[in-house]
Amino acid sequence: MIDRRQIMGGLGLAGVLAAAPRFAFAAEPTDKRLVVVLLRGAMDGLSAAPPYGDPDFERARNGLAIAGPGQANGALALDSFFGLHPSLSGLHDRYARRELIVFHAIASPYRDRSHFDGQNLLENGSAAPYGLPDGWLNRALVGLPQARREGRTDLGVALASSMPLMMRGAARVTSWSPSLLPAPETDLVARVRALYAEADPKLAMALTEAIEANAATGAGGKGGAGGQEFVVLMQAAAKFLAGPNGPCVAMIESTGWDTHANQAGAYSPLTRNLATLDRGIQAMADGLGDRWSSTAVVVVTEFGRMVAMNGTSGTDHGTASAAFLVGGAVAGGRVMADWPGLKPANLYAARDLKPTADLRSLTKAALRDHLGIDEARLETAVFPGSASAKPFEGLFRA
Repeated sequence: MIDRRQIMGGLGLAGVLAAAPRFAFAAEPTDKRLVVVLLRGAMDGLSAAPPYGDPDFERARNGLAIAGPGQANGALALDSFFGLHPSLSGLHDRYARRELIVFHAIASPYRDRSHFDGQNLLENGSAAPYGLPDGWLNRALVGLPQARREGRTDLGVALASSMPLMMRGAARVTSWSPSLLPAPETDLVARVRALYAEADPKLAMALTEAIEANAATGAGGKGGAGGQEFVVLMQAAAKFLAGPNGPCVAMIESTGWDTHANQAGAYSPLTRNLATLDRGIQAMADGLGDRWSSTAVVVVTEFGRMVAMNGTSGTDHGTASAAFLVGGAVAGGRVMADWPGLKPANLYAARDLKPTADLRSLTKAALRDHLGIDEARLETAVFPGSASAKPFEGLFRA
């Protein structure tokens, strides 16, 4: 844990792609990749990264507190104060390998409790819901250095059934999701290709690129099921990013984090979601191979949960949460938190974890220091009106 001065100073024919990148697997260490994972529904940061060393933790959570390290179902220790949920054993291993930074008491500028408004603000990059019609990640790609743009058909890819707001804008990006339909017969595909080749060369090219993309991701018309869908998407994202001319950026969504009821326990939705997140990160690392060393994954959510348990053994909408930065390019093995404490007088609105850091400080650092995007552009075009949210320093390996 670092103190306030430090952090404030540093702070089928379904599933067709309109265009698909070419895939190869030679890695260039300087050709960096950034992945943004959005956990929709508001992750409970106090469970994902429990501050077990806070003397008020158990009292404040009144039945939801994760036990300390060494106890049954206890936290996986990060230091003498913070830990990880026991379902995040893979991330814990990456912390030990100095590939993970945990950010706590962190939030977007949003201070109300609507999922729709909170997610919109987080994705559009302004200080207000619906403040901008496009997304900060797409606007960032417009400012990508020319050397990183050359040879790429698409600068980014969204692993989603429709283009998320975060990825909409002027920069060329694409989207992909696994088809839930059975794969078409080979003969049918051949006939359609022949028809397109004769009638419409542009459609023929798009179909060919879509077929290549599906083959490269191994989708084959098979969609993910249940919690495994996120793992499937992370595996597919790795295949998109693996080639030297693949997209620089990927964005993946994970849903189901709105834990109003029955939040705790081995089979609770939160426990399952955290375990799936952990498997998804591992699947991406495995799929990227050597490229993992030049990759960073940012994991964020629209807001946190109320500190105290509600009447249905869950938590209601809150304010600050936790975020993760993980990858081979990350200078990790630490927690960054200007910890506000969980005494009643220290809570935000007398009920929530108080935000002491801005999510934009994390995303700005990733865009500036990892992708090479100019800081002045970040404050004016990517996150307008964000001069107070200075990029964190020293998050990435030299």
